[in-house]
Amino acid sequence: MDGVVRRTAATAVVSTALLVAACGGQDRRVEGPYAKVAGDAIPRIEDVTGLKFKSDPKIEARSRDDVRAFLEKRFREDLPDEEIAGTRAAYRLLGLIPDTLDLRAFMLDLLTEQVVGYYDPETKVLYVVEEAPPEQASIIIAHELVHALQDQYMSLDSLQLLRGDNDRQIAAHAVIEGQATIVQIQSMLGGADLATALPGGWDRVRDMIRESSSQMPVFATAPRIIQETLIFPYLSGAEFMRTFQQLRPGEAPYGDLPRSTEQILHARAYFNERDAATRVTLPAPRIGRDRYQNNLGEFETRIFLYEHVREQSAAVRGAAGWDGDRYMVVETPRGEALVWVTVWDTPVEAAEFTEVLDRAIGRRFDGEHMREVAGGKRYAVNDREVSWWGGDVSGRAVVIYTDAPTGTGELVVPGRVQLR
Repeated sequence: MDGVVRRTAATAVVSTALLVAACGGQDRRVEGPYAKVAGDAIPRIEDVTGLKFKSDPKIEARSRDDVRAFLEKRFREDLPDEEIAGTRAAYRLLGLIPDTLDLRAFMLDLLTEQVVGYYDPETKVLYVVEEAPPEQASIIIAHELVHALQDQYMSLDSLQLLRGDNDRQIAAHAVIEGQATIVQIQSMLGGADLATALPGGWDRVRDMIRESSSQMPVFATAPRIIQETLIFPYLSGAEFMRTFQQLRPGEAPYGDLPRSTEQILHARAYFNERDAATRVTLPAPRIGRDRYQNNLGEFETRIFLYEHVREQSAAVRGAAGWDGDRYMVVETPRGEALVWVTVWDTPVEAAEFTEVLDRAIGRRFDGEHMREVAGGKRYAVNDREVSWWGGDVSGRAVVIYTDAPTGTGELVVPGRVQLR
């Protein structure tokens, strides 16, 4: 899902959870509606980040219908039909969304649900819905002003150039939204540390953000993969930025963004010995046509495993040691197929993944008609075959998961997968 979705749909969730008392600040002259709110917030944001606004941001009020129309236009531009269709096919074949879900229509509803405002890096304007409740408008303005500041030191629109690398895009958005979330709260608390300034500290903020989802009907009905990937930048991203503030005080993260969700989830993979993901290049399928490619990353691998085993510890353990992945949706003469290639730090971690993966397949398909094959297992499920293979590719531990119509045969030969 693209950045417009992440910056608006999830911001609406977060804004309902972060209604903390704002501290007084110096006035800063800002033209337009909400000038007093923005004028108070700007110097506090500058104090927390250590960065100065190069120019005062513009704020404009718009009707809810105008905002919805604009967001729908941006959504359609940033997620063309082939992108949304490919994502839908992959998530459906992985059992992460229902077969009947119209992903575009659902995401449009989610995108505009209870939207209060957003910053648009293309126009450099912060838009606020005219009839927004004052307390929500104040929260959104504080949050989106951080995005306006970020955009003056890096191009937020450039994140859209990461298309085809879902994991890296989520990681980048985790920094952008994580910083906006934590700076928003810290600026309202006069720069105080969350661990001591708020009752319950950051754990309570996490709970409030999750609890608030029940107040949003569309978000509450979203499949887990959509809910979790929307909330991830605000929760894990804010935790990453807290660590960044502690280890690199006075610095900004924009010139050295994390390149994977692994680096967001595990501080050592970013701050200590940098653990760069292995880049996986898939060969053309032996049968059919390559329709769409992308990746999941460690975070969405966790979600996939949890979706089918429903054990958090097993999902976390199974995804640990991830070092890269790539999936391909293939259009075969018999129907759609999916090939998902994952790379692991060690053979032990690859084995832990296959152990949880095998449980996930067995539970999802009731363990029907399973048979051992060289290097893995194959399940016959109605008119489909679901299988996994584990072994060595170019000296690395690799696992290949395939879901294809019965009789399709091998789609990707392990030895032709390129790793670098």
